[in-house]
Amino acid sequence: MSTSDETSERPAHFTVIDGGFQPTPFAQSHWGEDHLNGPALVGLAASCLERRYGAPEFHPSRLTVDLFRAARGVPTTVRTRLVRDGHRVRSAECDILQEGRTVARASLLQYRRSAAPPGELWCPPREFEFPPQAEQVRAQIGSEAAGWHPTPGEHQNTSRKQYISRPIEVIAGQRNSGFVRAAMAAEATSFVTNLGSRGVGYINGDLTVGLARLPVGETIGVQADSHVAQDGVAVGTAALFDSAGLFGSGLTTAVSNPAAQIEFSGPGLADVR
Repeated sequence: MSTSDETSERPAHFTVIDGGFQPTPFAQSHWGEDHLNGPALVGLAASCLERRYGAPEFHPSRLTVDLFRAARGVPTTVRTRLVRDGHRVRSAECDILQEGRTVARASLLQYRRSAAPPGELWCPPREFEFPPQAEQVRAQIGSEAAGWHPTPGEHQNTSRKQYISRPIEVIAGQRNSGFVRAAMAAEATSFVTNLGSRGVGYINGDLTVGLARLPVGETIGVQADSHVAQDGVAVGTAALFDSAGLFGSGLTTAVSNPAAQIEFSGPGLADVR
């Protein structure tokens, strides 16, 4: 286990400041100068909700984050509230605020852990083959047409996309939990479903993560399941994998954003995230 000094030296999206959090350069997005990326905001919401309302007897089953305003590299605060605290269901919400305005809102649904009911259920066949040395890389993207590469520019095609991720810490000095790692990795649902032959032209306005269990280990695979688009609105779903197999899913809705189309084959856009 890492010491607190080792943890504080790991890269992170935010540092703790008086009354809130300060975004670091790791939180920057490709969508625009001084814009924060989705994993940073999703991770911050997941971390704050879990630390405030998580409990060993409850499983974080569904996290939904609405990303309805561009977040920037300014001091950020999080306001949480408990909506319902029942015997089997616990629900909580949080707002992420910058300069007095809400930039994102999240809700967390938790179920009390219990024994499974009797009987067997249908489930689809699921396979995910992690690339070699997956545990040694921070992120990597693959497609059926091009295999695995560290750069998205190799995958501007129309084939099915995959992504592996070992998310950096959300908050400096605080190790990510399995729930937070899953939420951050699942934000790549928009990436693997909206990356096409001309890069990414849809920007997601939300993320919903469903988890049957927490992930094993730090490396998580995200595999595109479906993509439907009409009139500038897209819906994408993806399956989440770890070394033990399928453990959850992600869903995003997105809106056409051609004015800020991200062409990963262009200069300065070699990294995956």
